[in-house]
Amino acid sequence: MSISLDQKVAIVTGAGAGLGAAYAGALAAAGAAVVVNDVSEAAAQAVVARIQAAGGRAVAAVAPVGSAEVAQQLVDTAIREFGRLDILVTNAGILRDKSLLKMTDEDFDAVVGVHLRGTFTCARAAFAYFKEHAVPGRIIAIGSPTGQRGNFGQTNYAAAKAGIVGMIRTWAIEMRKAGVTANAVIPVAATAMTRTIPYFAAAVEASEAGAAMPAFFRHGLGFGTPEDVAGLIVWLASDQAQDVTGQAIGVGGDRIQLWSHPEAIESWYHDGGWTADDIQTELGGELHGRLQSVGEAPWPELPAELRREPTQG
Repeated sequence: MSISLDQKVAIVTGAGAGLGAAYAGALAAAGAAVVVNDVSEAAAQAVVARIQAAGGRAVAAVAPVGSAEVAQQLVDTAIREFGRLDILVTNAGILRDKSLLKMTDEDFDAVVGVHLRGTFTCARAAFAYFKEHAVPGRIIAIGSPTGQRGNFGQTNYAAAKAGIVGMIRTWAIEMRKAGVTANAVIPVAATAMTRTIPYFAAAVEASEAGAAMPAFFRHGLGFGTPEDVAGLIVWLASDQAQDVTGQAIGVGGDRIQLWSHPEAIESWYHDGGWTADDIQTELGGELHGRLQSVGEAPWPELPAELRREPTQG
């Protein structure tokens, strides 16, 4: 069975490079017309040119996501250029990594504004169109392992990405009656950010050389190329995924993961409620033994043949 998006129209934000460009290319290859959004006109036009050269349909929309005005502009572009809208992929994002005491208000607001507010405004504008025109649309928001588990120096990014998954769960409820699905994708892939991490050097080298990425990364860590993520985007955008909504799905390399929703792992009861002394006496030791981990699990040691010495500069 071949997944087809013929006659469908998609918007992909932050599609000028990396993961966003891979999503736009894969959607176009499956038959969708694509609005390629980015803040860089040169980058957006380059992606459009590649899609068109491969026989696809695409147009650039150069604007920074975040405001309601830009969100409506993207929807209007899809309708003006291609006559309709069926799919929204909210991928645009920036990083301003700093530890808590060094993070400024501006650092926080900038990241939350693009990731969280940008996802909110674009989804609102798209859903308004879907509902008015009875389109069983697809909203696919891009999350991150940091939003699921936390990561040092990424208060702003973690808050935004966790918030995106919270919004997706809410939208799945609100949009169900209209036949619109909302899902989050949690990608793990070689990007500009991972290129700077020595641990992934061998994987990034292979990816940039067009060679097969070592199985240690692809299978063991679920770490691959942006193109490895794009298949899930296409599937979630298709008619075959019409019953999949409110989910957070991880993908990278050879691995797909279904993330659980937060659930209580244990419940305790005390007649009349709990005082601080009751908690210490009855639960202190047990709670300490059940505390949940934070952050990503430590990466396994690299095999000797995949180690790279850091470059001197």
